[in-house]
Amino acid sequence: MHRGKGMKFVGDSRVPAPEMRTPKLPKDYSEYPGKTEAFWPNFLLKEWMVGAVFLVGYLCLTVAHPAPLERIADPTDTGYIPLPDWYFLFLYQLLKYSFASGPYTVIGAMVIPGLTFGGLLLAPFLDRGPERRPRKRPLATGFMLLALAAIVFLTWQSVATHDWAAAERQGKIVAKVEIDKTSAGYKIAQANTCITCHGDSFQGGAGAPTLIGTGLSPDQIAKIAKQGKDGKMPPGVFKGTDAELKTLSEYISGLGKK
Repeated sequence: MHRGKGMKFVGDSRVPAPEMRTPKLPKDYSEYPGKTEAFWPNFLLKEWMVGAVFLVGYLCLTVAHPAPLERIADPTDTGYIPLPDWYFLFLYQLLKYSFASGPYTVIGAMVIPGLTFGGLLLAPFLDRGPERRPRKRPLATGFMLLALAAIVFLTWQSVATHDWAAAERQGKIVAKVEIDKTSAGYKIAQANTCITCHGDSFQGGAGAPTLIGTGLSPDQIAKIAKQGKDGKMPPGVFKGTDAELKTLSEYISGLGKK
């Protein structure tokens, strides 16, 4: 037998020949003027133009109102009051409530956000109805409005209750000052445990402000040392004599002055 004898080649009529295939041309939208348009380049070009306008606007705002700089972060400062970015403020506020903080931190930090975002991810699978009008989908619309109201309220509450004055004080950049730890004023401050709250270089800490560049007179400092201030510093902290108080107040009043 000769090789190939008796063999026949057949073709599938369902597969069109290359010369019979129609080219992939963009759809003709002339029949629907003003209603539809091609994604490329018409629609995408409009999106890029709108995005460019917003990007330039944000850049202008950034240049006109730059982010304020604060002092170098000190991990040992337990009195520092942190404040996250705006998109995390609602979670930050949630952790302030009784059953979402302390021994229940896991509930506020993981359980509640996990259920919320998990429900959002599973929404297309849980609500598979064909209806798209909000009033025809009461459960999905209700839960979404509830989540939106909670986020708005917690964000507003976080901003309204934040101690902005304390945040400005604790973040203030203070010029470095050479502290003479052999001086009489420093030794008096050390003996009266001033450095316990205000730091060994009077830089502030543990909720106490810095004592460098206070702008207070010696008399004002002496009054605060005796009577305290605003309930944050208790009265009677200073236990020394009047002469030591005078030396201490003059020393602290002169810190940071050129």
